[in-house]
Amino acid sequence: MTLAAPDPDDSALCQSCGACCSYSSNWPRFSTEDDEALEAIPARYVNERQSGMRCDGERCSALTGTVGQLTACAIYQLRPDVCRSCLPGDPECAMARRRFKLPALPD
Repeated sequence: MTLAAPDPDDSALCQSCGACCSYSSNWPRFSTEDDEALEAIPARYVNERQSGMRCDGERCSALTGTVGQLTACAIYQLRPDVCRSCLPGDPECAMARRRFKLPALPD
C-alpha cells in the first residue's frame, strides 16, 4: 500500500492525541500487510495470535505518552496498515476522539 507523506500538521495533531491507538484492543488488526512488513514489527508489540498489535487493556503497546496531551508511536515507521489508514478528522479518528472526550477535528 502506497500512502502519501503525512501533512506536517497531521503529525502534530496525532502526537497531541493518541486516541485511535487507545480506542480498542480489536482495532490494531493486521489485514493487508505482507509477510515482510509483519516480520519487521518487533515481536514484543505483536499479540499472541499474531493477528494484530499487542494491547495493554485497550491501548496499543507501542503507544507512548498520555492520550490527549502528548503521544508517539514506538514503531511509527513500521506501524501496520490499519494505523496508517486512520487519518486526522476521518470517521475513525472522530469516533476515538469522542471516547476520550476530545474535541472533533475538521475533516
